[in-house]
Amino acid sequence: MKRFLVIAALLTATAAPAVSAAQPSRHQGQGQGQAQGVRQAPLSRVLEMIGQQMPGRHLNTTVGDAGGRTAYFVQWQTPDGRVRVIVVDAQSGRIVGRQ
Repeated sequence: MKRFLVIAALLTATAAPAVSAAQPSRHQGQGQGQAQGVRQAPLSRVLEMIGQQMPGRHLNTTVGDAGGRTAYFVQWQTPDGRVRVIVVDAQSGRIVGRQ
């Protein structure tokens, strides 16, 4: 029994760094614009603006390119269950498209 506990403890201790290393840091995924020194609208402000314009809830956000500019692609679920993607210019914070 003691041998089992020691083995379990060793496996847990060696697996923990690998798990934490696999998780993205808070600074990853902030977009290409930040790497180039371009200021981005805070995501919290963007989500607040979307919430004021359309009812629903935030599901997920990714950062990518829209028309040569860095953009937030916000997945938004409407009250009737549909999922929409709202494209927001990351620099200006303006909605530039809806899908």
